[in-house]
Amino acid sequence: MDYIRPVIHYFLHFCFPLVLAYIFFRKDWKKAYFIMLGTMLVDADHLLSTPVFAPDRCSINFHPLHTVWAMSIYVIFLFFRGNVRIIGIALLFHMLTDWIDFQLQHLNF
Repeated sequence: MDYIRPVIHYFLHFCFPLVLAYIFFRKDWKKAYFIMLGTMLVDADHLLSTPVFAPDRCSINFHPLHTVWAMSIYVIFLFFRGNVRIIGIALLFHMLTDWIDFQLQHLNF
């Protein structure tokens, strides 16, 4: 049963953005999906932590690009058009995914 949490986490990071891209950006869904995948670079801020990966640590409000301050900028991105909006959606969904992952840990998934 220990495999469920990582499966859900990586499904939300890599597969669900494909669904979002197709629903919200149907005309250019491939471009939107690859931009969303590119926003995974936000996890580079994990390199500033020791240890880099801690399975029991919540990324939200721990890593600099996962803070409420950073998320408020991601919300502002939603008011722009084009690629900036796609980036905002992807980054906010990334934060939601990390939060869900932490919650699943407490449910012993």
